[in-house]
Amino acid sequence: MTVYKLTNGLRRRTSKVGSVGVVLAAAVTLASCGSGSSTATTQGSSGTSVGSIPGLYGKLPPVGQPAKSGGVITFGQLSGTNPNYIFPIVPAANSSVYNIYEFQNYLFVPMYWGTVGTVPKINPTVSLANMPTYSNGGKTVTFSIKPGYTWSTGAPVDANDVIFFIDLLKAAVKESAANFGNYTPGFFPDNVVSATATGKYTVTLQLTKSYNTSFFTNNELSLITPLPSTDWNIASANGPHLDYTQPANATAIYNYLSKQANDLSTYATNPLWQVVDGPLKLTSFTPSTGAFTMVPNPHFGGHKVTFSELQGVTFTSVQAEFNQLIAGNLTVGGVDFSVLPQVSRIESKYNVFGLPDFGFQAAFYNFKDTTGNWSSEISQLYLRQALAHLEDQTAYIKGLYKGAAVPDYGPIGVSPPSPYTPANAKNNPYPYNISTAANLLKSHGWKVVANGTTECVKPGTAAGDCGAGIPLHATISPTMFYTNSPPVLGEQAQAFAAAAKQVGINIQLNAKTFNFLVSNYSVAGAPANNNKWAINDFGGFSASDYPTTNNIFNTGGSFNFGGYSSATADKLINNSVFGSNPQAVSQEASYLTQQQPALFTPASDFIYAVSKSLSATNADSFSGLTQFQPLPQYWYFTK
Repeated sequence: MTVYKLTNGLRRRTSKVGSVGVVLAAAVTLASCGSGSSTATTQGSSGTSVGSIPGLYGKLPPVGQPAKSGGVITFGQLSGTNPNYIFPIVPAANSSVYNIYEFQNYLFVPMYWGTVGTVPKINPTVSLANMPTYSNGGKTVTFSIKPGYTWSTGAPVDANDVIFFIDLLKAAVKESAANFGNYTPGFFPDNVVSATATGKYTVTLQLTKSYNTSFFTNNELSLITPLPSTDWNIASANGPHLDYTQPANATAIYNYLSKQANDLSTYATNPLWQVVDGPLKLTSFTPSTGAFTMVPNPHFGGHKVTFSELQGVTFTSVQAEFNQLIAGNLTVGGVDFSVLPQVSRIESKYNVFGLPDFGFQAAFYNFKDTTGNWSSEISQLYLRQALAHLEDQTAYIKGLYKGAAVPDYGPIGVSPPSPYTPANAKNNPYPYNISTAANLLKSHGWKVVANGTTECVKPGTAAGDCGAGIPLHATISPTMFYTNSPPVLGEQAQAFAAAAKQVGINIQLNAKTFNFLVSNYSVAGAPANNNKWAINDFGGFSASDYPTTNNIFNTGGSFNFGGYSSATADKLINNSVFGSNPQAVSQEASYLTQQQPALFTPASDFIYAVSKSLSATNADSFSGLTQFQPLPQYWYFTK
């Protein structure tokens, strides 16, 4: 199963694991607080310092203890990113962070919550279950729901609610893989042979095979959201309660609940959606805009909410949202890259901060495009290294992103800090240098013609030759497509092409929409178009807490956009998913950083503005915003 979500650089995200079929758009909120990158010390959910956050853009709001109760929090959201699905078994077409992390998780608590602020690991404080244990060679997994969590009906959240979710999920994906955006055949829930309540709050899973426990905990178990098994086990309004362990009943229940979830007009009135175990409950919902109002759930078993309302306020444009920040009419709002020059206008009223979320952005090489010998050329490591030397990430960040980004050299980046970042990705292994790029080409049989057309003059496979499949007089003239929104990605592509021209590489640039690129220019998804593109910069992927590139850079992976294939990479990725070494994913990332299967590009920041009247009892709830993991139950007004 992939552990990444497609992104395109600025604003909109899919869920932590996503589907290529999901309709996405801009994927990161960029902005500046006017002070550039800094390092901040924060307080974690445990109340202890979690240390500094290298690369933090701006300053996190202060933390403390509530001085008052009440108040209405207004949370800005853009049209097109507003919630539109309430049932926690989310179809691929609705699998966005805005549905899951900034709407559903307020109502229904996931079994395992990640991250701890900006630390890529399970957050035990806010997770519904205790950490799992593994036995039987890793094929048996046991975990327990924490006592004290109840549904709003007063019934306890227990083991049966976990089994209910798994049974419904199995029914859903059996009908169609598109019924669950985080589904990959062979992985969860297919790999669960049985799920048994071995105690009132204890669940035991028997798996088809052993997995790397870090992978299975962070990327498989984190998909579970317990559901109210004694209230939702119906297939019609006021219908009889069914035995959901019977597959036919599970299918009928799933179909009924998914049908109800498609009726947005009843979200605030349907009794189904009033049975919640999260910190908030829904009181109003506007289908046309996705605007909503939530109030505290008095039955919530976690940290009690002190504010009186949370309102999701929808805007039709980033400027409209920013205008309300200027006026001081929003409590929390995203700051888009397009309004970056205006950020100084809100700094007296808001704390403005940002970081990239986990994952990577890249321009993907097409290893199957035979046009102009490109597939043979890009298969040569020296060419991929030369192309990496042509990318001036430092200049891009300073000039194009105005400091609101961090460098990325491989699939695991440097900020936010990850315990899995390999040593060779902490500093640029291929620093920007035109001469180095030219010398790499010259030493492998190319006659470099600066600002002209470089040609292969030594065809062959011996040391110093151009390489297999590259004929005499071959040129390097790939077609590079990039998303036309946000504009910064086009400016980045143009700067890269200009540098390539200095060593005689002639890149043909074309802009397309993000949706077009992910739908049409993918070796995995649209092989009929393999000879229509050489490089595709749609944005990139965002990672789960255990960031293996399974399905992205392994041979035949369902998200392997460029058709990259390496027996070594396959072995390392397999070790990350099925091996016993919890650091295997670092070894995988180290190899891919060295091999450059894609052109890794700067990771842009997600930037938020939080009113200076709002504080929290821990900073995880604010820094977690940059990872789409807000914890509003910890927020409170100071005045």
